[in-house]
Amino acid sequence: MKQFIDFIPLLLFFIVYKTEPRAVELLGHEVTLGGIFSATAVLIISSVVVYGILYLKQRMLEKSQWLTLGACLVFGSLTLAFHSETFLKWKAPVVNWLFALAFLGSHFIGDKPLVQRVMGHALTLPQPVWVRLNIAWIVFFIFSGAANLYVAFTYQDFWVDFKVFGSLAMTLLFLVGQGLYLARYLSDASSTTKTKD
Repeated sequence: MKQFIDFIPLLLFFIVYKTEPRAVELLGHEVTLGGIFSATAVLIISSVVVYGILYLKQRMLEKSQWLTLGACLVFGSLTLAFHSETFLKWKAPVVNWLFALAFLGSHFIGDKPLVQRVMGHALTLPQPVWVRLNIAWIVFFIFSGAANLYVAFTYQDFWVDFKVFGSLAMTLLFLVGQGLYLARYLSDASSTTKTKD
């Protein structure tokens, strides 16, 4: 459910971006709806609303949500202020690389890799597996950032489609791969539990 809520602003951005630009009346003002700039405004507003509601309900946001919201506000505002989509094209690569940096930094700061801090409450794994999993996330975020950057500046007609669906597909494939990798450790853990009983 949380992942779907995080996806709402991006989905609204995509819908408005794909809408044929046209003038609409909004609170007594005529605004253009459709295209990159109105989509960016919708992304900013919907992000503030979604994360604001989450914050009011939970009294907190996860660090990843703060980072996503902050990047949306900074890169979206720069896109609107300078009327250049170049700023927004840098958002996904920068966010992915910041996540990679956080996962990398956790090898040197603290006593556990970041992936273990995030998933350790739900899984019990040998320490070398946590380390390998953390490295896999670093590689994934570096690759995802590079792929977003490459598509945004090479295939300009498709970068929004890739940002929404390509990034989602890459993430799902990575999660399936992670699940397959972890499956043997989970089955080992369940068989160990059964022999103890």
